[in-house]
Amino acid sequence: MILSMTASLLSADVSAKDKIAGGSVDIFMGVDFNFRDIYWNNRVYDVLVNLTPGVRWKPARRWDICAQLYVPVINQYGDYYKNVRIRVASLSRQFAVSNRWKMKVSGGIFTAESYGIDIKNMYVINPWLAATAEIGVTGYLSMASGWDMSTMKKVTFMAGPEFYLSRWNTQFSLRGGRYLFGDYGAEFEAFRHFRHASVGVFASYSDICKENAGFKVVIMLPPYKRKHRKVNIRPADNFRLVYNVEAGYRGLRKYHTDAEENERTGWFDRDLIPWGTDLMEADFKYEDTEKKEERK
Repeated sequence: MILSMTASLLSADVSAKDKIAGGSVDIFMGVDFNFRDIYWNNRVYDVLVNLTPGVRWKPARRWDICAQLYVPVINQYGDYYKNVRIRVASLSRQFAVSNRWKMKVSGGIFTAESYGIDIKNMYVINPWLAATAEIGVTGYLSMASGWDMSTMKKVTFMAGPEFYLSRWNTQFSLRGGRYLFGDYGAEFEAFRHFRHASVGVFASYSDICKENAGFKVVIMLPPYKRKHRKVNIRPADNFRLVYNVEAGYRGLRKYHTDAEENERTGWFDRDLIPWGTDLMEADFKYEDTEKKEERK
């Protein structure tokens, strides 16, 4: 109800340009790979590998319903991670508030064992500068060993500028705010975007865990030419790897509201007030089989 009312108030008159073809269902599969270097178990690394089957339904007017599971296949992290459980089960809607401001409102079960409501914003200032802001009200929800949850009383927020240098497909971001464990901090990221991959480095500071740094790699997975059917079976859109210098770092913990959210594609559809990597050549090109049959 909250999602519907918010969307109706802010986007009562949605133009044809803001509508997308809907009704398609995507069934996809990804892999969640985790490792940590700890020193008291006679192993160089502990490894946790989960299969992540998911389903996505996109009805009209930029609504999105997404669900995804964790299915452990290799687990050296302990009994807490041994069960099949929900990773994401969310409902969201995107819309343009103006010709520069876009918003995404989400509700449901998020990653990082969270559930609640989240609002993401981007305001495009010019071709190389934008401002982002995110606020969420969440609670704890774990299905690792039974059902364990708390009330929705965590308030998180992050905001900061984004810089995009189109000549080099290079992006910089600086965000700060309040995170899931109640800590305050800031994070700087620099990404270089290539044809089907993005590589970045980051440095961060949290008032509970102090300094951290690392790198991130986002690889968009083939096939890059896809047919658009009512039901589509495919791999996950991307494989995302994050390496932290500090093992088990708990500072600046964030959740994702979407099963395939990543730093390369951002929060929004690429045709909704395009900016940054939205202006690059699309990783995936779709062919509408129904229109092809009509042409024949």
